[in-house]
This record gives sequence, structure tokens and C-alpha cells, in this order.
Amino acid sequence: MSYFAAAVVRGRSGWAASELDLHDAADVDEVADLLREAEPNAAVHLMFVESDDAYLVIMRLDEGEDLRIFGSDSAFADESRLGKLLLGEVETPVVEIEESGSGDADDDDRPAADPVADPVGDADLLADLGVSAHKLLALCATDGLMPADVTAEVCQAIGCGDEVEELRES
Repeated sequence: MSYFAAAVVRGRSGWAASELDLHDAADVDEVADLLREAEPNAAVHLMFVESDDAYLVIMRLDEGEDLRIFGSDSAFADESRLGKLLLGEVETPVVEIEESGSGDADDDDRPAADPVADPVGDADLLADLGVSAHKLLALCATDGLMPADVTAEVCQAIGCGDEVEELRES
């Protein structure tokens, strides 16, 4: 299984990104500890984990506390050790993608929901940073968007796109 795990932290001087190795993590608490260690004094810690060009997990810690997790598809927990480690105890999101035809002016811009994907966790974890639960779920359900594409879109929206892109290119 191939994966990319990026810690993205916002401290006093802005956003910074670093790659994390999750191979030795035994549970989600150890993954959270690795995220905290990326920058212990950061106000916001995010981790983007992309696996096998099919799955995305986003983790968030504010001031190093209260771990929140979102996964693009619950199947990831069934298909790999890393998926089970990150999503094993996560439940379905409170917010779901609205079906087309809700009457909103933006309906033409909204992708159809992927009938196979089953997102789990806290889809609202980036709302205060500018990515609503609906937008995150819609990105994950967009046909043809890879997890790396979703990460890039989300990071651009929250202001750390350049940092993650530089990390990916290094």
C-alpha cells in the first residue's frame, strides 16, 4: 500500500508542511502524537493522508487537543491496516451531500454524489478555515478527482496550497 501523509500546521508565522511516516504507528493516538510533534505550539494541526489514489483521511487537532477525523470512504478501514488505524473507530458524518434539485442557484456547479463512496467522520472539521462540510463531501464525491486533487483544492482554499505543493515536489 502506498500513501502520502502530510502534516500541515499553522503557527504564528503562517502555515508549514512536513511529511510524516506512519508505518510504525500502532493506533490513532500515536498518529495524533506524530501530528502534535510536527509543531508542538501550533494553533492548528492538520494531516492529509492519501492512500492508493483512492482514499483520503483528514485529521485535525486544535492547540494539540480534540482530535477530529474525516475519511472519504469507510471502505478504507476494511481494505488496509492504515485505514483501520485511522478510521477504525470513526462513525458516519452528520452532514451528507444534498441531492441535486434542492433549488439552490449553484446546483449546476455541484457534482453528483458518488453512490459507492461512504464518507465517515467529521465533515465539518475545516468549516472555520473556509471549506464547508458540503464542499468537502462534494469534492470527495467528484468523479475523476484523486485524493491528491482533493487535498490540493482544500489546501488552496485554506491558504496552505503552496506549502503542500512544495512538500509534494521535494
